[in-house]
Amino acid sequence: MSFNQTLNEKVVPVIMKFVNLKGVQALKDGMMFTLPLNIIGSIFLLIAAFPVKAFTDFMAATFGAGWNDPLYKVQGSTMGIMALVGVMGMTYSYCKNEGIEAFSPSVIALSVFVIVTNNFVTYQPTPDAAPIQVGGAIPTTWIGGAGMITAIVVSLIVSFVYSGMVKRNITIKMPEGVPQGVVNAFSALIPAAIIFTGAAAIYAICKFGFQTSFVEIIYKVVQTPLQAASDSLPGAILIAFAVPFLWFFGIHGGLTVGGMVGPLLTANTAFNAELQKAGTLDLAHGAHIVTQQFYDNFINLTGSGQTLGLTLLLLFLAKSAQYKQLGKLALTPNLFNINEPILFGIPVVMNPIMGVPFILGPVLNAILLYFAIASGLLAPMGAQLPPWTVPTVISGFIIGGPSYALAQFVFLIVSTVIYFPFFKKADAMAYADELAAQQNQ
Repeated sequence: MSFNQTLNEKVVPVIMKFVNLKGVQALKDGMMFTLPLNIIGSIFLLIAAFPVKAFTDFMAATFGAGWNDPLYKVQGSTMGIMALVGVMGMTYSYCKNEGIEAFSPSVIALSVFVIVTNNFVTYQPTPDAAPIQVGGAIPTTWIGGAGMITAIVVSLIVSFVYSGMVKRNITIKMPEGVPQGVVNAFSALIPAAIIFTGAAAIYAICKFGFQTSFVEIIYKVVQTPLQAASDSLPGAILIAFAVPFLWFFGIHGGLTVGGMVGPLLTANTAFNAELQKAGTLDLAHGAHIVTQQFYDNFINLTGSGQTLGLTLLLLFLAKSAQYKQLGKLALTPNLFNINEPILFGIPVVMNPIMGVPFILGPVLNAILLYFAIASGLLAPMGAQLPPWTVPTVISGFIIGGPSYALAQFVFLIVSTVIYFPFFKKADAMAYADELAAQQNQ
């Protein structure tokens, strides 16, 4: 059995089976609903906590000490509610993929998330005073990054139960001619009643049995260890490896891996955003190294596999006409981090020669970036989230100024050097094929 046959018959089916799991698909698609909140909210935070003191002093002198309060309000109302948006988005995606009306279970999932979260906040007027519980409030801590894993758990449970009941017709039937909106509302009543009863039981067990809430238990038992794992060097290496590894088999590694680790990286970024807001964005105060920007703008530098260097090699050094032409066609989209022309044009997909640098480049650069931040050479990344289509170096400047722009440029050079010997081999083979075709003609 050939290498390609082994991959197609043994490896690809296993990977595809995992990627096509209902929960994985819902996670991948549902988290996309938080993207506008992250990007726009980060812009407002960047302005509110601009890293140039002359600017903030000027704004305070011109508009008063509270000039950035409206900006923080927007940031808190966008990046600060990602768990609420995520629980609805993932439930909506799951039920839509199941072919059932998806908005009603999304609202039910939102209600369940609120049910299993405490409805009070603790207030301490002075450091020496006893804490006071203030009721009638949802703690903002748990509706943002800290509640992301609970949002996943709630959305998957609600989606599974709701879709199962609807498919088994455990719903209230309405006569013909009733408007569809009314049908959908009444169809949700029985599933909602059962789901809410279960949520109330979980709330009671956590409150009276453990003197805490479900979201706090999930955070301590599940989310904190997972965030620590994602923020470690092995976690960064695994993420950097998984993206090009899946792409090698023709599976969209960026979307697949981003969907699975996105909630953790989003939580890491949200934590850093709070540190940035407080002016304490450093490792000593617990800042995370591996954040959403680490993934979007460095692991996926110029696209999955960091292929801009390869595109430039094709354009300027290729001997074969096909590769030189491909370099011309791929350059413009690759500058904006779109590299499908390269992935399928060379191709990189299912190509053992190009697969090595395609996977090695992101892994090596992830290691370099991790150590650069851990050693203090680069500051931890804050909340600035440039859209993924912003070109390299420019996105680095937005994230962390000249130092991060220079870092992206260096990593681009590193990936180009890694690609070079493999490019030479592939180009020589393509050039030989072209010469052979000319001789035959």
